[in-house]
Amino acid sequence: MLFLQSLIFVVSLFVIVKSADYFTQSAERIGLYIGLSPFIIGTIILSIGTSLPELATSIAAVFQHHSEIVVADVVGSNTTNILLVVGLSIVFSKNTTLDHNASLVDLPILVASAFFVYLSFIEGSFNIIQGVFFLLALAVYVSYAASTKKVFLEESDNKLSLKDPLLLILSVVFLNFGSKYTIKSIVQIATILNISPGVIAATAIALGTSLPELLVSVTAAKKGKLDIAIGNVIGSNIFNAFGVIGISSIFGEIHIGQSTAKIGIPYMLISTLLLVFVVQNKKLSKWVGITFLILYFYYIYQLFF
Repeated sequence: MLFLQSLIFVVSLFVIVKSADYFTQSAERIGLYIGLSPFIIGTIILSIGTSLPELATSIAAVFQHHSEIVVADVVGSNTTNILLVVGLSIVFSKNTTLDHNASLVDLPILVASAFFVYLSFIEGSFNIIQGVFFLLALAVYVSYAASTKKVFLEESDNKLSLKDPLLLILSVVFLNFGSKYTIKSIVQIATILNISPGVIAATAIALGTSLPELLVSVTAAKKGKLDIAIGNVIGSNIFNAFGVIGISSIFGEIHIGQSTAKIGIPYMLISTLLLVFVVQNKKLSKWVGITFLILYFYYIYQLFF
């Protein structure tokens, strides 16, 4: 039974990640074809694309009355993005020098998003009114990003084939299918192992849904573009905090689990502040990345033991 549910979990999570990838690619091509600004494509479509796995599983969790998974997934994903993704990016990067000007505005917004999540769940739940505030905060960030950042997209002849809208539709269908069975399998696995679904969400789902950020960031770091790797994580974490929780609250009230409140959110806050501290240094050491990785594995240990 455990093996079957674990297999369902792995397959459905894989479907989510691949569907999000196809959705992003087809949406980008359609956006270029209809004449959307590269700024809009880069700051909205691509940002949403990398956070689609978290968003899909979170909405499915609310519909299946397991809303504690929403916060666990977001908090776990954001912590994983910083400690694991940034940690590996620093370790594998050919160039460990950062541009100080790259995140002068992004970092304060990142810190604010983390603390807003903490403050919003002090009473244990999150409603649509708070969700609207989160979405407004996200809109402000997106507007800033669209007006200040240059987005480099692959060259396109602006020709649209039939497969692009078809892929867009199919990817949404498979996102729904994958997220539904991901949540179902998590609940079953948690019941079998007698642990909280939030623990699995903060570890297994968070790791799986962070794969797009992991691939993009480590690839950029290997090419010596550590700024892009860290910038990708910052943007993704802001969207996760404001966007995923905000949008999910539209479909129902969100509650927080005990493990997320006691372990997850403190670790997210600490890792966020560590990232801010780290990027203030012009030159990073490989030991910084190793330290992040050690903290990540200790975080996993704390959740389970």
